[in-house]
Amino acid sequence: MTARTTPPFRADHVGSLLRPQALLDARARHKAGEIDADALRAVEDGAIRDAVRMQEELGLRSATDGEFRRTSWHMDFIYSLGGVDPTDEKLKVHFRNAKGELDFESAALSVHDRISLPRTIFAEAFTFLRDTVTTNVPKLTIPSPSMVHYRGGRAAIDPAVYPELDAFWTDLTAAYAQEVAALAALGCTYLQLDDTSLAYLNDPAQRALIESMGGDGEHQHEQYIRIINAALAGRPEGLSVTTHMCRGNFRSSWAAEGSYDFVAEALFTQLEVDGFFLEFDDERSGGFEPLRFVPPGKQVVLGLVTSKTGVLESKDALKRRIDEAARFVPLEQLCLSPQCGFSSTVEGNALTYDEQVAKLALIVETAADVWG
Repeated sequence: MTARTTPPFRADHVGSLLRPQALLDARARHKAGEIDADALRAVEDGAIRDAVRMQEELGLRSATDGEFRRTSWHMDFIYSLGGVDPTDEKLKVHFRNAKGELDFESAALSVHDRISLPRTIFAEAFTFLRDTVTTNVPKLTIPSPSMVHYRGGRAAIDPAVYPELDAFWTDLTAAYAQEVAALAALGCTYLQLDDTSLAYLNDPAQRALIESMGGDGEHQHEQYIRIINAALAGRPEGLSVTTHMCRGNFRSSWAAEGSYDFVAEALFTQLEVDGFFLEFDDERSGGFEPLRFVPPGKQVVLGLVTSKTGVLESKDALKRRIDEAARFVPLEQLCLSPQCGFSSTVEGNALTYDEQVAKLALIVETAADVWG
């Protein structure tokens, strides 16, 4: 089996890691005005150094900063775009887990001016990660451009600024193209676009919700694929881009269900990325049959190890599931990872640091057994 020297790697992970208690305490003290931004950054720096060291010692080929400087996986980025601001209104997302239901609430967004890129978003975060890794490829995760639209829809976009959405899409893809080029200029060779919308739209309830808001639930995923491709059209040579799609990840809960069948053909045959991180940790995600549409040259990172609980999977069970997936896409095109991040928001999922490390170690060991 050929060793992979470019991302995604045989053993990989989505991005976010559980925030250390010292970092959570520092964030709380900073919010209360007890420490300044420099003091908070010093704590973040130390926590990121420890996280990178952990990833390298486990034998992972890539390393992230755990998204330790963010409150959420996507809104910190989106609010940094020119023309986008939080509002006093609240965005509510309904989540479910094995024990019941809960709601996630954050500030909604408003597109009140032309979308632009005033500065490279996460530039300082990436350069610190780049300069901290010793053996691993520094990986940066950012939300997909489709998330700017999916989080509010047409209602969040000022019609006085964008009477028609064509101009909105043009400005949004231009801002993302600038961001991608700027990150590559900083030395980024592994970029991941996190996208819940393309997974959510597999759920009939989510498509019905889009229709109720005046959207096109049946074809919105096709629009999003075109937008992502436009944003990546001029990406520099040497930059590997993946996308991660999940059905929600907040305090070990999810928001949507359903197999990848609805989006699979368009997604796998048209989206111009190098690899797809897909969650397959339980029955919510359906079977591997949609992988039959994956063309040669594209990697599928099987999210077989759940990040939602601390229960450690069986290595033999993981190998059996990899064999099942290989019925639909060649083993050479497969990799292994958790199904999502361990802490998509600052609160984190319901497992311990040691359980998180054990899962990452299991992924490295299993990948070595399967692919060598």
